[in-house]
Amino acid sequence: MRLLEQRILRDGKVREGGVLKVDGFLNHQMDVELFSLLAKQWHEAFKNDNVNKILTIEASGIGLACIAAQEFGCPVLFAKKTKTKNIDGSVYTTRVESFTHGNIYDVIVAKEYLLPTDRVLLIDDFLANGAALEGLCDLVRQAGATLVGAGIAVEKCFQPGGARLRAEGLRIESLARIQSMSDDGLVFVPGDEP
Repeated sequence: MRLLEQRILRDGKVREGGVLKVDGFLNHQMDVELFSLLAKQWHEAFKNDNVNKILTIEASGIGLACIAAQEFGCPVLFAKKTKTKNIDGSVYTTRVESFTHGNIYDVIVAKEYLLPTDRVLLIDDFLANGAALEGLCDLVRQAGATLVGAGIAVEKCFQPGGARLRAEGLRIESLARIQSMSDDGLVFVPGDEP
């Protein structure tokens, strides 16, 4: 999506260690109008897949997932990084390593909210090494639900996550695909949607 690429070029900042800082519009302060346009793109891509649940991971994907859920007319479920007192009963759990934070989390979803009858679309802000997406895929598998695919705002194609997960059969629709990133700037994958 050219609009997202333009916004990244205008307002994004490349930081040391392969970090793209887009917190002014994507994952801290959120541009809800932009989110709505992204959600429309994901809806167009997955409109025939009978999505009835959107799953994301705490915390940066929640805003995007909520707006996408409005497009699909379904609930959002997010995998929590800690079990809280308000989650009682059994849970699905998996381990996820955060590229940005450098931590490993046990993420959980209450079994009562992720059912074998669900047709799940994953939504997240970034795809880099693929650990978060792999964790979400694992939760869906544990539930016996149907995984229809993943909608990603920004994919770092120079990192292995996207290629590996696509090779495993996951359909991924990334709206801005970065080919390379350095102090000199960003290069997007050529030939993506205008």
